[in-house]
Order: sequence, then structure tokens, then C-alpha cells
Amino acid sequence: MSPVRRCSRTACSQPAVFTLTYVYADSTAVLGPLATYAEPHCYDLCAEHAERLTAPRGWEVVRLPTDGAPPSTDDLEALANAVREAARPAPTGGTEPVGQGVEVGRRGHLRVLRSAQPQRDR
Repeated sequence: MSPVRRCSRTACSQPAVFTLTYVYADSTAVLGPLATYAEPHCYDLCAEHAERLTAPRGWEVVRLPTDGAPPSTDDLEALANAVREAARPAPTGGTEPVGQGVEVGRRGHLRVLRSAQPQRDR
């Protein structure tokens, strides 16, 4: 399967660059940049079909600004780096004592803890 999404129009094999959604309550068609994921009630359109788009009488077409560039691999790489960073274990030796809290309340399976006062030598 090709990773490039195609235009939703029948018999069009051009790559999609815009996403069309409808806001029925406002009688509005919204045409914006290609959505990250294909949604069930959205239509992906190529540049030609997006340019020729018209709405039914009484409806408004809102064209959101786009930078004109397709999503780059830099975006995907930045997302992958963020996921890797979040998956790294937290560094040990922080200032918060682990296992030193005093339970002051409970609600279901959750516990409310207050940090224990450090022991002072007298």
C-alpha cells in the first residue's frame, strides 16, 4: 500500500494535498491543509479539485491558509525523536525522596501522600 493518500474524487489518481470537511450546522465547507490522518467524514483533494471546489447554494467555503509545502520528513523525524525522549527512563537521584511519603488520605485506588519531614540531627 502506498503511503501517499490519493484524491477522493472518482477516477482521480493525483496525490491529495488538501482536506475538505463540512460543518453542517453552519452550512460551511472548510478546505485546509492535508490532515495528518484520513478521517471518515473528510475528503482528501488534489490541488486541481481543491481549486475548482464549489459549495451548494447558501453554503460558504472557508479556505484555510496553507504554506503550500507538503508535509516533510522532518516533521516525522521530530515526532520520532520526541517519542524516544519521552520513553527514556527518568534520571535517578532527584531531589524528591522516593518511598518517604506519609499517607494522609485515600480515594478508591488513589492515595494522597505528603512528603515526610527530613530527620534532623539534634
